[in-house]
Amino acid sequence: MERDMTTGKPSKIILNFTIPIFIGNIFQQLYSMVDTVIVGKFVGNAALAAVGSCGTLMFLILGFLMGLTAGFTVVTAQHYGAGNLKAMRQSVASAAILSTIVSVLMTAASMVMMKDILHWMNTPGDMYQEAYSYIMVICGGIAAQVLYNLLASILRALGDSKRPLYFLILSALLNIILDLVFIIVFHMGVAGAAYATVISQGISGILCLLYIIRKVPELRLSKEDWKLNGSLVKWQIGIGIPMALQFSITAIGTIVVQSALNILGSVAAAGFAAASKIEMLVTQAYIALGTTMATYCAQNTGAGKVDRIRQGFRNASWMGVVYAVVTGVVIFFVGKEMTVLFISENVGEIMRYVDIYLKCVGISFIPLAFVNIYRNGIQGMGYGILPMTAGIAELIGRSGAALIASHFGSYVGICLASPAAWVLAGGLLLWMYFKIMIKYQR
Repeated sequence: MERDMTTGKPSKIILNFTIPIFIGNIFQQLYSMVDTVIVGKFVGNAALAAVGSCGTLMFLILGFLMGLTAGFTVVTAQHYGAGNLKAMRQSVASAAILSTIVSVLMTAASMVMMKDILHWMNTPGDMYQEAYSYIMVICGGIAAQVLYNLLASILRALGDSKRPLYFLILSALLNIILDLVFIIVFHMGVAGAAYATVISQGISGILCLLYIIRKVPELRLSKEDWKLNGSLVKWQIGIGIPMALQFSITAIGTIVVQSALNILGSVAAAGFAAASKIEMLVTQAYIALGTTMATYCAQNTGAGKVDRIRQGFRNASWMGVVYAVVTGVVIFFVGKEMTVLFISENVGEIMRYVDIYLKCVGISFIPLAFVNIYRNGIQGMGYGILPMTAGIAELIGRSGAALIASHFGSYVGICLASPAAWVLAGGLLLWMYFKIMIKYQR
């Protein structure tokens, strides 16, 4: 069901739109989380560390594509907010063509370069082969990931955040079943977990496509809609590439952290991997708020309603702060207890690493909330380059802290790399937002 976000009470609209995305993000995390749980329990700690180390590579590759598709559909949301359905349909067709081209290129490039990347990341020998097996299957299934992310972004651009959730829940449940079958029954190891993820994601994308074809008449494209328009392509690339690079810049910083961490050995890597899964589960609300703000700001920019944009930022910020305080306290004091979900060996030793990491990030959730809300909101307004510069600040903060910590062999320092990045990027994004609002006011 499509929703016009240019009318009505902003706080209610933002909250109602965010909740389904948040739930969907939680289920999407189940893809990697279930992989981690089953691999850790039935394959071993080295395999767990291998899957954990691949998480940064997955974020680099899939995050780039996710940012790209989200950027393409900012244009779709702006046209929808302006009531120009013909231009909206043309933007959808253009996004589909561009996404297909990029998917093919990214699949080929990532699979060819993967061995060199894993060596560059200092991947320990006892988990190298399993890491390679896992990430190669993920790279081979890039098209399935893009299919769902693009179609879900299109539906959200039209104000529908519920349908992508329904399809994602079904595929997440399928992922659990396939994980158990491939790993426990067929003994496929970490590769089985990767196959389960790709297959499940592909099915969620197919379900989105079938729903759009049958139930969304606004998205029924004609032959004319598929003709590429140079100006439209340039506009979409102008927003999509910076948003994609934003994800990649963040991922590069995370890879630097993982490389520094790998030097400390597989036990520290396993603890960091388990703690990261717990953190990612809790912080999906910030990502959901950011996704909401991208659509909300895009539609209201198309409608020319700057005051509603300002009010939306204010309401989303308060939501983010309240959630950050509550979850930060929980993670700080009892988050380590979730370690038993992922670990079957050396639980006590690994839990110590998990506790250190969660205490470091738990006190830093407020700047993380601002990073997601203001970065995505500014991008929704059509600014591509500005938020990317905040990503560069994030890269500097994360990489700098990790490299210094690695030099001294400090696990605590490595855990503080992300909070350092959030503080730098969050402060810069707030400054950008106020500068943009002053410009609009003038």
